Amino acid sequence: MLNNKQLFIFISFFIFQFSSAQKPQKWNAVEIHNQIQKLNFLGSVLYIAAHPDDENTRLISYLSNEKKARTAYLSLTRGDGGQNLIGSELRELLGVIRTQELIEARKIDGGEQFFSRANDFGFSKNPDETFEIWDKEKVLADVVWAIRKFRPDVIINRFDHRSPGTTHGHHTASAILSVESFDLSNNPKSFPEQLKHYNPWQPKRLFFNPSVWFYGSQEKFDAADKSNFITLETGVYYAGLGKSNQEIAALSRSSHKSQGFGSTGSRGKESEYLELIDGEKIKDKANLFDGIDTSWNRIKNGKEIGELVTKIETDFNFSNPAASVPDLVKAYTLIADLDENHWKTVKLEELKNIITACSGLYLEAVSNVQQTTPGSTIQLRIEAINRSITPVELNSITAFPSQKNTVLNKVLNNNFSENFSVDLELPENLEYSQPYWLKEKGTTGMYQVSEQKNIGIPDIIRNIKLQFNLKINGIAIPVERTVVYKYNDKVNGEMYNYLDIIPEVSTRILDQVSFFNDGKTKKIAVQVKAGKDNIDGNVRLEVAENWIVDPLSTSFNLEKKEHEKTVYFDVTPPENTSEIIAKSVAVVNSKEIDKEQIIIDYDHISKQQVLLAAESKFKKLDLKITNERIGYIMGAGDEVPECLIQMGYPVTLLTVEEDINTRNLNNFDVIITGIRAYNVLPTLKNRQHLLLEFVKRGKTLIVQYNTPDRNIPNNIAPYPLTISSDRVTDENATVQFLAPNHAILNYPNKITEKDFKGWTQEQGLYYPNQFDAAFTPILSSHDKGETDKKGALLVAAYGKGHYIYTGLSLFRELPMGVSGAYRLVANMISLKTAETEEAPK
Repeated sequence: MLNNKQLFIFISFFIFQFSSAQKPQKWNAVEIHNQIQKLNFLGSVLYIAAHPDDENTRLISYLSNEKKARTAYLSLTRGDGGQNLIGSELRELLGVIRTQELIEARKIDGGEQFFSRANDFGFSKNPDETFEIWDKEKVLADVVWAIRKFRPDVIINRFDHRSPGTTHGHHTASAILSVESFDLSNNPKSFPEQLKHYNPWQPKRLFFNPSVWFYGSQEKFDAADKSNFITLETGVYYAGLGKSNQEIAALSRSSHKSQGFGSTGSRGKESEYLELIDGEKIKDKANLFDGIDTSWNRIKNGKEIGELVTKIETDFNFSNPAASVPDLVKAYTLIADLDENHWKTVKLEELKNIITACSGLYLEAVSNVQQTTPGSTIQLRIEAINRSITPVELNSITAFPSQKNTVLNKVLNNNFSENFSVDLELPENLEYSQPYWLKEKGTTGMYQVSEQKNIGIPDIIRNIKLQFNLKINGIAIPVERTVVYKYNDKVNGEMYNYLDIIPEVSTRILDQVSFFNDGKTKKIAVQVKAGKDNIDGNVRLEVAENWIVDPLSTSFNLEKKEHEKTVYFDVTPPENTSEIIAKSVAVVNSKEIDKEQIIIDYDHISKQQVLLAAESKFKKLDLKITNERIGYIMGAGDEVPECLIQMGYPVTLLTVEEDINTRNLNNFDVIITGIRAYNVLPTLKNRQHLLLEFVKRGKTLIVQYNTPDRNIPNNIAPYPLTISSDRVTDENATVQFLAPNHAILNYPNKITEKDFKGWTQEQGLYYPNQFDAAFTPILSSHDKGETDKKGALLVAAYGKGHYIYTGLSLFRELPMGVSGAYRLVANMISLKTAETEEAPK
């Protein structure tokens, strides 16, 4: 059984101006002045790359904070295909985490965030392979959509479109799509369905942002021809903020916690280079906006606005920001009177934030609950306070999506807080809170988003809002606030979450994979969770026709919201081998709900509700296991231990400091290290000699993949072994058996080519490419156009036991229920037993 010992990672995290992900912004005078300067700059830059962490935060911070440009990062994917250093979430759940990390990063460096519908399916070695899985035309459409929506003057690619095969295929693909979009975005014949929302747009310039990494060394970079480059001196110091540009960029970079990208800031002079690859030539090699009018003069009737904003900026009183409010309100009226255009919308929203900040105007709508269901009524606590002598009236509030208007006609006197409550009835057809890109079923390479206007929006779309209809200095100005939930934590103080709309009831099949190999009836547990008080109904388990479930359905009654009940179904498999997807469905008042609620809650990001189909894999397969006792050392986080328990093994989680000692290790037959264990557990190398002694005494040590870094001990294996970046990204690549008579391919399960069918997202990664002759390589495979990789599974006898190193992506295959992976793992675990059984030789 899995014991109660767990490894918890305490995440302490400094955010530039936010102490928790949902807290409202509270600008100081320096930050307000910075926003006024941005108000007077009408230029924009779109940075394009493939993944969360690809963005150059130094450049984004510089463009936003020094140049005052409106700056955004378009990440084609949400990072779904990577690994997770802070938890066990993978695939779409990891994509949700990395989405939020990018949103937090942009709060720090001042940028905005966009995405495409491309799904990060894992590593690819060239763009051709990428486009075989992505729907290139749809991703191209999304890049064009982002350009038409954001209307950048300048686009900057992180990667080079001219060097396929030198980096991740997604990287080069992002640059190729950007280059193709540069002119397509201004062609009305390209993706004409988008023109219902936005007009064609032609950026002025397209750059590539080269780096030392791209050239391979500082020496090669220094020797490169830079005649077509412009140079930006980004190592600036913001005296008002007390930080260098690099320090802000490092804080932003450190938001990528799930990838372990904590970064230390630096100071002093630093340069960034941009190579012009399309668009207008540049005369001033230090100004990427050279020849582009970034003043209010670029807009008809904008000259007067520019002069007024310049006056506001010059006359700004850092001791009394409210003195700027009359002129800011005047600027608001001038902009509101402009003909409809892109910059009108952008600058009106900027002005609202500046006006409320200057007047110390605090507006908040707090729900009495953090979760509620469609059709319910919630109570909102409203706080409105004007902390200046600026005349402010709160005429009414309008609730959305109901659009119910409540007339108030309250004068907000200086520093006198208005607090009151209103009841808000939510529509019966209100959509649940969830990442919109996961609502519809997608493909391996693409998320499905049917609503065009939603494509690219970074976050969950939250529709419960309150509009404060204000009159500031006699001018009507509506200010919107998303409804939040606020509470006091005894340790952290004031804490915020968003209000989530949840299902009336959710269900979960407790085991994501269940085995029926002995052919016997098995009890399957389904957990039912209430989304509101006093709810009753029935739940059923849907299976394929040749499987038998008893009872057909069972009733439940839950008195309190968040109460849970576990119900059981007897499931009998068919006689023959079979693999099915089972689904749990709750029925409440004739409404069928088949959703599993997953809550992702980390300190450094907003709490997230994800609703997925309440499904599980039921498997009747030819799987034999033996009776080994397993100790598992968790690495970066995976679900392998739970999968081993489902197979029937007793598993104990081990901690490095407490459990890796000779006396305790003697309780186990097999020790398995989790993915990247040596990378993320620095002290593990100090206990490596004990693990090798464990093998020498006649036991088995299975080491799953690690990346090459300084934490890898020289004695990670009993014989010389070098970890490389070799990988086989094609999960369908043909596998050759190099040692067909080895016990690991024969006992207790006969491994054949069929066992490598149906694998998902890479066969394996970070294979050793050099290893001692004492190792027996078991498997060989390769990606198209490459040589054989023989380091996927290495076995060596050591003393009386066996050492196994594997780069196979078992951490992905086992949770996905890949039959062959289970059979191969059983053989790895049984290797010592094979010596004493009638195993084929």
